[in-house]
Amino acid sequence: MPITTRNKATGPSHTPAGTVKVAAIQMASSPHVTSNLTEAERLITLAAEQGAKIVVLPEYFCIMGVKDIDKVAVREKAGDGTIQRFLARMAREHKIWLIGGTVPLVSNYPSKVRNSCLVYNDKGEQVARYDKIHLFGLDLGTEHYHEENTIESGDQIIVVDTPFGKIGLSVCYDLRFPELYRAMGEVDMIVVPAAFTETTGKAHWEPLIRARAIENLCYVVASAQGGYHLSGRETHGNSMIVDPWGVILDRLPRGSGIVIANVNRDYQKSLRQSLPALKHRTIKAI
Repeated sequence: MPITTRNKATGPSHTPAGTVKVAAIQMASSPHVTSNLTEAERLITLAAEQGAKIVVLPEYFCIMGVKDIDKVAVREKAGDGTIQRFLARMAREHKIWLIGGTVPLVSNYPSKVRNSCLVYNDKGEQVARYDKIHLFGLDLGTEHYHEENTIESGDQIIVVDTPFGKIGLSVCYDLRFPELYRAMGEVDMIVVPAAFTETTGKAHWEPLIRARAIENLCYVVASAQGGYHLSGRETHGNSMIVDPWGVILDRLPRGSGIVIANVNRDYQKSLRQSLPALKHRTIKAI
């Protein structure tokens, strides 16, 4: 595949030199776009007031429908629509880099969307788009999920150059495919907006997040849906920020809120020098 390159007290806080403050937002989104955007604005503002310069929203932050097909009804054309204008405005007003979880965008099929992670710079300009590649499928007991019925998968690996380093984009089910992250090259940060089910999340979410951080010696910012939804679905939550040694810097088990931590690239560089595992790779591709 081609590569294209817990609520806390408000108020700004000190960020040491050589670091950047990053926030992951957790939500329990509803089927109503307007109310979800209102809640997202509250949480983005909270993160920015605490000094975050990069803010990551969860997958489906703008809509968790009663039925899977509900997101098709609110899909937007690339570059135009209420949700995209909201993201641009938030990034511009708060002077942050905003990673818009996922937004349902028009696909090549009338009954499907592209599940797209959109990145906006601090001027409110969209600078990157990643369409979710791996589509979730599960038939376990009474739980049945088949994303391919309503989502058209993407086919490009996206890495974004930012003033804070290289950020690799991924979404939810992508987390189970380490080859995706290897193909990104040496990135400073990986983001994982997600809506993991409670069943799979309680078994696999944390070990997978920590594994991706450890094996790539980079920070992982995982922003999740966390709670009960009107569809009857329960999402796992546990949004977290993990450092390159696999240490969880902050996490939020359930409900709406933020997790926030400092990303220190000097620390990351020292770890890569001490343990140059990425340079020890002998199998480049299979």
